[in-house]
Amino acid sequence: MALTTFASPAPAGVRSPQPVRLRDVRRAFATPTGPRAVLAEVDLTLAAGEIVALIGPSGCGKSTLLRQISGLDAPDAGEILIDGTATRGIDHRCAVAFQEPRLLPWRTLSENVSLGLPRGTAKDTGAGRVAELLELVGLGPSADLRPRQVSGGMAQRASLARALARNPGVLLLDEPFGALDALTRLKMQDLLLDVHAAEPTTIVLVTHDVEEALYLADRVVLLGAPEGPGAGSVKKIITVPGARPRDRASAPLAELRVELLEGLGVDTHHAAQHPTTQHPTTNPGDRPVDPATRTTPTTETPR
Repeated sequence: MALTTFASPAPAGVRSPQPVRLRDVRRAFATPTGPRAVLAEVDLTLAAGEIVALIGPSGCGKSTLLRQISGLDAPDAGEILIDGTATRGIDHRCAVAFQEPRLLPWRTLSENVSLGLPRGTAKDTGAGRVAELLELVGLGPSADLRPRQVSGGMAQRASLARALARNPGVLLLDEPFGALDALTRLKMQDLLLDVHAAEPTTIVLVTHDVEEALYLADRVVLLGAPEGPGAGSVKKIITVPGARPRDRASAPLAELRVELLEGLGVDTHHAAQHPTTQHPTTNPGDRPVDPATRTTPTTETPR
């Protein structure tokens, strides 16, 4: 199945990409030994249309942060704004795609994608939108197949199309390619970039794959467990150089890979050949990258 897609203007009814602002977001969970802080002092600004990857060790709050943005969970303190408006409960400006496709086995791929359409969508309009999205993700000829009749990669593409059917201003992806084989995963990364070019939206991606984060994202946010009073969850923010699609074997990405792996506590046994090279690393809370120009704005995103 070919994965080629072509960028085109977003169809009518599709939301424009929307900025996201997190202000001092905190979340703790009860344990037998007392509250456990998972997120602390998270302060981030995401530009409209930006792709931001969240990485970090298991249990550091990556998926929890996605749930905060979508409204599936509420912070204990702090504020989350989408396009300048605070979230209140499940936010219909967001759509979520998970690691598992979570397709209904008795429905066709087309019928599964239609479940993502906004409530009240006219039948003819919905059918056209579903067909358009299936073509976008390379599943047009497979529209009438059921999940058991397609591969894992095809099922994940259907899941992505279902999320896009909601016309989100913010797309939240929780390890969407984690269950796929290595080759299919690489193809899905390219497909996501094609989809983002065709229907731009703000994307927040959780991944454990450092190479995936550097290939896809404008910025990579390294999260970690809060350590002591006043410590925050955001340990480092890296701005990734170069326009997409990027050369996966480029030297700058290789150096950033080492930096991120070391930030994750992985010994890379890497001897830096250019110790004076300055990487485009920013500090927590720095301004976002403008996805259109790949530059950092000179003024803060309005609050």
